Amino acid sequence: MQYLATLSVNSRSLPLRPTVERLAFVLEGSVTVHERMFTAGGYIYLPPGSDLVISSPGDTARLVVFEKVYVPREGAALPTVISGQEQDVEGKAFLGDPDAVLKTLLPDEPAFDMAVNIFTYQPGATLPFVETHVMEHGLMMIAGAGVYRLSDAYYPVQNEDVIWMAPYCPQWFVAMGKSPARYIYYKDVNRDPLEVAL
Repeated sequence: MQYLATLSVNSRSLPLRPTVERLAFVLEGSVTVHERMFTAGGYIYLPPGSDLVISSPGDTARLVVFEKVYVPREGAALPTVISGQEQDVEGKAFLGDPDAVLKTLLPDEPAFDMAVNIFTYQPGATLPFVETHVMEHGLMMIAGAGVYRLSDAYYPVQNEDVIWMAPYCPQWFVAMGKSPARYIYYKDVNRDPLEVAL
């Protein structure tokens, strides 16, 4: 599940259910989790059953939130709380292209069954090929504009547009305009999709 949340002053999230995990990314304002403050670009991953809550004690905040039922993996430890500011995460040139930079917010380890990444494209940069995945995707534009291909159709997208991509949907992106285009997206990882579906 992917959704936008607006926290008014002195509001707070509900605790997670025992089987649900959550990653929240701050779009505007600031929030606190266990006395630590996160400003725009801040993120926190809460593993299943975490009793930590997200609150906005002194500011209205907007978040994009990804939640799902956690799928355990035999022999793998449970995931732990992960947090930080996106600005501090090292970006890597995607397949060697310095105009398409990928930041990964969660470790690529067996404990984690979800990935949340941020892609930044300089104007004119593209995904180098049309991708197709076995898993669904949720995506939100967080800056700039471009054109997103889904199957055989092309859609102009801009800041705050949201896309859902079904499994096996061909997808591709090109950044347009005079400023970098950025999006944050979620996908399932490190699990057999057939086992997850059972």
